[in-house]
Amino acid sequence: MKRGPVEPAGWAAPRGYSNGYVVGNMLFIAGQIGWDADQKLVAGFLPQFTLAVQNVRAVLDAAGVGVENVGRVTVYVTDKRAYLDAGREVGQAWRAAFGKHFPAMTLVQVADLLEDGAMVEIEATAVIPGDGGSAW
Repeated sequence: MKRGPVEPAGWAAPRGYSNGYVVGNMLFIAGQIGWDADQKLVAGFLPQFTLAVQNVRAVLDAAGVGVENVGRVTVYVTDKRAYLDAGREVGQAWRAAFGKHFPAMTLVQVADLLEDGAMVEIEATAVIPGDGGSAW
């Protein structure tokens, strides 16, 4: 894969950033929130979480990178209680998009997110498969 931006087909063009960016054998996925392809935010924590996870998956798919290559995920929430209260449903939404792949994850509660009304934002980093070589 060549270096540069990755944008899922049919999505509105982002302003001032890329939804995904490839450098070397790494795919960096920008924070994805719970909005649709037209950048309209859905209402409620769980619907936003579900769509944000699906949006991360869409960027992976656009880059041709499988979920098994995701090594790190950071989840930003404006209310950790909402995340904890929706634990079972959050797990179901995750498995619907990522199956049983559980990379290293961090959850951070923040005061606010850039998009008004956004309650969750998820970013990820994936390794693009190459020749199978390892630095270890």
